[in-house]
Amino acid sequence: MNISIIPATAVLALSAATSFQAMAADTNPFLQPYNTVYNIPPFESITYADYMPAFEQGIKERNQEIQAIIRNRAVPDFDNTILALEQSGELLNKVMLVFSSLNETDSSPEMEALAEKIMPLYSQASDEIMMNPMLFNKVKQVYDRRKELNLSASQLRAVEQTYKQFVRCGALLNDADKKKLMQINTELTDLFLKFNKNLLDDTNAFTIVIDNANQLSGIPAGNIAMAAEEAAARGLKGKWVFTLHAPSRLPVLQYADNRDLRQKMYEGYTSLASQGKNDNKPVIKSILKARAEKAKLLGFENYAAYQTDNVMAKTVDNAENLLLKIWHPAVKRANEEVKEMQQLANRRGDNITIQPWDYYYYAEKLRLDKYNINEDQVRAYFSLDNVRQGIFDMAKKLYGVTFTELPDAPKYNPEVKVYDMKDEKTGEHIAVFMTDYFPRASKRQGAWMSEFQGAFVDPDGKSQRPIVYNVGNFTKPAGDTPSLLTLDEVETMFHEFGHGLHGMLTKAHLRSQAGTNVDRDFVELPSQIHEHWAMEPEMLKSYARHYQTGEAIPDSLITKLLAASTHNQGFTTTELVGAALLDLQYGKITDADNVDVAAFEANVAQQLGMPKEITFRYRSPYFRHVFGSDGYASGYYTYLWAEVLDADGFEHFKENGIFDPATAASFKANVLEAGGSSDPMELYVKFRGREPQVDALLRNRGLDTNIHPSKDLPIPGGK
Repeated sequence: MNISIIPATAVLALSAATSFQAMAADTNPFLQPYNTVYNIPPFESITYADYMPAFEQGIKERNQEIQAIIRNRAVPDFDNTILALEQSGELLNKVMLVFSSLNETDSSPEMEALAEKIMPLYSQASDEIMMNPMLFNKVKQVYDRRKELNLSASQLRAVEQTYKQFVRCGALLNDADKKKLMQINTELTDLFLKFNKNLLDDTNAFTIVIDNANQLSGIPAGNIAMAAEEAAARGLKGKWVFTLHAPSRLPVLQYADNRDLRQKMYEGYTSLASQGKNDNKPVIKSILKARAEKAKLLGFENYAAYQTDNVMAKTVDNAENLLLKIWHPAVKRANEEVKEMQQLANRRGDNITIQPWDYYYYAEKLRLDKYNINEDQVRAYFSLDNVRQGIFDMAKKLYGVTFTELPDAPKYNPEVKVYDMKDEKTGEHIAVFMTDYFPRASKRQGAWMSEFQGAFVDPDGKSQRPIVYNVGNFTKPAGDTPSLLTLDEVETMFHEFGHGLHGMLTKAHLRSQAGTNVDRDFVELPSQIHEHWAMEPEMLKSYARHYQTGEAIPDSLITKLLAASTHNQGFTTTELVGAALLDLQYGKITDADNVDVAAFEANVAQQLGMPKEITFRYRSPYFRHVFGSDGYASGYYTYLWAEVLDADGFEHFKENGIFDPATAASFKANVLEAGGSSDPMELYVKFRGREPQVDALLRNRGLDTNIHPSKDLPIPGGK
């Protein structure tokens, strides 16, 4: 018998290490129960030092759980394989939901450094699971026997989706190709981080400093006050600072009489991350190359084919055909708008030819001329607090839920507000809802919904309710004036709340099917359909109140808003459809070595016949939906795909009454509660009674329904 003699110093070292690990587990918030109201993460207790140890422990535990599935000698079935796989990685999920969320809402150099370490490791660990041949063999056995297992419809869908996910992640590849795919995925993760960092840094680097009040002519007083506060915060008291964040950028483009100022803002925005150290064009080229290699490895013609194969559209052609049905009427209307604006400029004696930096400005002047609507007058009725109460009232009327603020609940930022969503009749807790609405340097641009905790109901009765949050970059309060929202910001608030309702009202039992875990081109239905309520007269009268007097919005102003509801929709639709078509063309690229990003984008615009006064909603270097992650890559079209559903679906509400209990109950049951438990078209048909029709979208946007796409329209693929 060999006996190892361990020196006393080593024993002390081992003891100290064990003691340190125990202490770390005792103090790391992720490694113990949160013990907070509704299990909200204790943000104030989480430090940068907590993430990596918890992440590493989460990886370790998930690997152990995967090994337990593999070692189980019982015949693979739904419970011991599919459900067990869904239940694995609880700690890892707990850490990543917080880390990923805060990295976007409260980023910092420390978070960026952690992301550079954590995200590639997370990608690699996920690949190792999805390419594990023994685990895939278990899944395949369940898949092959799925018709014999007496599964429910949602369980059968889960089995089929799990199998397909493994195949799409490389489970059928040989070892050499699996290794290559893992390298590509890791490379893409690094590239996404770089793209987003460049974009955030370049956004924060751009400012326009004004030291002459005469240059501010036309800009609303509230926005001028906000610019003065921004200047003071930067040590430039007595001046005005404008940034590229939407609440600062858009008022300049829309109202500034100084044309040079508008041009400077427009060119600053449209050249974002396009040059210098933050240039994203080389990053995009690398992303395109990696995606093309990935698609080829997995047996797809191109990356767009890979992405559309897994959603409602099924093919790139189906997505393009939908877009072209909208493109032609949109361009026709946009050209008419430009003609109207040019005529207005001529009548004013402005002696200019409409350029892209003039579009917002003259569109606003035209709206004032045609409908006599003053934006400052309108915004006075849309304080953020009133709009927030409006979305809560809408949810109560439609779905029977209430929201009560939890002022003492944990928050990741002082600007966050936390609410308890309950069933109005029973008082039962349904979800936690958080809002974070104002821009800051540590927050990326845009608006979005996500969660700190998902929902599920396990067969043993164990359940978990969601913690959902909405993020925006809306107009901040300035001086004594509260946050007064533009109509676009109001609709965005309703939009993101619709996503929130999807996440909060879910009753799907499986984690992978709960809430917003649905096909990408179905996920925007709940968000976009709820935008319609924002401007409905019955709804407006209940929440749109003057921030100073409390007076309800007058009928005369509502009439004007409804008359102007399709104003400038040619521009809005053209820039959106154009971006969606650009995205799909990027997805068709099979050889990125010789791609010049700027030239490719320009070529797509030329081939489509993009009006020269309009550019894509997002130009490539700041098209975060497409190049900041894989989320909407070759999938930006889904906003319009879903709008076909939401416009058609809201017409159903209008037919029966916008708060009709039966219609609301059907939408709640078949869409919001069902999540991804059934095929999305089947869910829509259950709600609507038939498949959707595209004409509803055209009517909603005030576009011509009699224009049909030309079969000869060139769509530039990438070869």
